[in-house]
Amino acid sequence: MIKKFLNIFRNGAYIDQYLFISITLLSMMGLVFLYSASQGNMETTIKQSVFVFFGLILMFAASQPDPDFYKNNALLFLLISIFLVLLTLLTGKEINGARRWLDLGFFTLQTSEIIKVTLPVFLAAYLFDKPLPISLKNTFLTLLLIFFIVNLIRIQPDLGTSLVILIAGLYILFLAGLSWRFIGISSSLFILSLPFIWNNLLEPFQKQRVLTLLDPNADPYGSGWNITQSKIAIGSGGLQGKGYQQGSQAHLDFLPETETDFIFSVIAEEFGFFGVCILLLVFFFILFRCLYLALNARDRFCRLTIGGLSLLFLSTIFINLAMVVGIIPVVGMPLPFISKGGSSLLSFYIAFGIIISMATHKKLMRR
Repeated sequence: MIKKFLNIFRNGAYIDQYLFISITLLSMMGLVFLYSASQGNMETTIKQSVFVFFGLILMFAASQPDPDFYKNNALLFLLISIFLVLLTLLTGKEINGARRWLDLGFFTLQTSEIIKVTLPVFLAAYLFDKPLPISLKNTFLTLLLIFFIVNLIRIQPDLGTSLVILIAGLYILFLAGLSWRFIGISSSLFILSLPFIWNNLLEPFQKQRVLTLLDPNADPYGSGWNITQSKIAIGSGGLQGKGYQQGSQAHLDFLPETETDFIFSVIAEEFGFFGVCILLLVFFFILFRCLYLALNARDRFCRLTIGGLSLLFLSTIFINLAMVVGIIPVVGMPLPFISKGGSSLLSFYIAFGIIISMATHKKLMRR
């Protein structure tokens, strides 16, 4: 496998300049926003800059192999990531009651971020050549794997990441040709099972987050504090914002988790509606570029992989934005390329490197 990997550079570099430039721009914007959100903490900003630098290198490296490299080794990558998650559950670093990280000395790795990428790639490799519509056997095998991995992440506990992994897996299954009849039946069963999920699968603090979503004013100085302050920060930004590093909610410590979950609230307060629109335009450009690449991919495996990973990116953005404006419960979800966090940041660089690989190697098939 290593020999094959070393041979990928013989035909020159493969890069999609539109994605590479837009993601680099988004990363630079993220550093600017993070500096203010961290209240001018240079150590935090420099550390994030190091992750951005190595992330761009990882994205370039991940974009060079031919898609067959990922298709042929998808199972190996998935097994390695599952092993790392199991190792985290046994020996991982515990922070605030959650065991989600492996301490590697120079870097604390959140292993669930790896499986967030490897699962969609494996499912695309497994389902790409299956006849349409996907048979019940393949559907149940796929769902069994998805729910097994989701449960591993849930018991860490990490509701946000487990939710994203569930969505990513279901995206691939849907794009691969899942029948509408099965979708309707399974959706009905899911709705009927909500009482069981509430009583048996959710932790007490997760239930409290749902109750807070329904009535944040029930405990405005306790469980409802975070979302209330987030809404105040977003609303007070107005059209033009209060100015860079002038946000009162963030800089007077009213707003929690300003560097991670609620960094969008800081952006909205300081840059206002216009600043938020610019940020969302960059996000939308990346998503539309991925849609174009998926529609023009060389084969079904590439289309499934690009579609699954780009929809994963979209879901992460949506969950973060919906969370900070109070549409869904707070689940702990960073904003891609903007929030602080090495593991999440690097996982998205790798994901987009794979997307670029799927898109740029199609010329080899035409020769």
